[in-house]
Amino acid sequence: MVKLKNYNVVLKQFVLILTFALLLSCGEKKYFVTKIEGKKISIENSVTESTEIENFVKPYRESIDKDLSQVLSFAPETLDKTGTWQTPIGNFLSDITLEKTQPIFEKRENKSIDICLLNHGGIRSIIPSGNVTSRTAYEIMPFENTTIVVGLKAEQIEEIVSYIISEKKPHPLSGMSFTIDKNNNPTSILVNNKPLEKNKIYYVVTSDYLVNGGDNMTFFQKGVEKYNLDYKLRNVLIDYFKTNKEIKANTNIRINKE
Repeated sequence: MVKLKNYNVVLKQFVLILTFALLLSCGEKKYFVTKIEGKKISIENSVTESTEIENFVKPYRESIDKDLSQVLSFAPETLDKTGTWQTPIGNFLSDITLEKTQPIFEKRENKSIDICLLNHGGIRSIIPSGNVTSRTAYEIMPFENTTIVVGLKAEQIEEIVSYIISEKKPHPLSGMSFTIDKNNNPTSILVNNKPLEKNKIYYVVTSDYLVNGGDNMTFFQKGVEKYNLDYKLRNVLIDYFKTNKEIKANTNIRINKE
């Protein structure tokens, strides 16, 4: 009887193990990538154009091209990206961004924007002399960046100045000026032609890309206030073109090097 009892126990254990193994084998199999291969497929003349696709796309392309080619303004001279600390197109973009966003911010928040800071690398084209169209705006600002106003303490304004000096790039700047002395240190920092006030909050309009730390502008992440104007930088350009028959860059000195 003892042997039979032990046999039954072993049999039950065997059945349980077998059942468990069967359940596992019926479960979902997991697959893992062990090798990835790729090859270059050249686009050659042997790939013929699809007439059906071309006929479908053509009316949309022509409509978009018509809208983008509409003349909005005129540039008597080329606004380019040449310059050590500031450029014609950089001055233009920062000035009009400050101009077009100011009334929106004042109406919504009953506050004024003090400074505009953009990034030199974000300007993807120039404004050549001649007719200015919607296409011009898309070429300059092909991205979907929107304008953000950030409230910064005076300490962060000083960080902006130090950043510009260390970067040695003509980042578009409006509303603020300063001097770089012979030792490469900033002096005479002015906001709206007034000395920097230590206990004041300054409102800086910029892009969402820079607010999120783009181009290592980490000082924006220290902001004490933040406002999304829901106004794309490209639309700032288009709106300005539509309301100004002629466009020119302000050539006043924002950054002076001793």
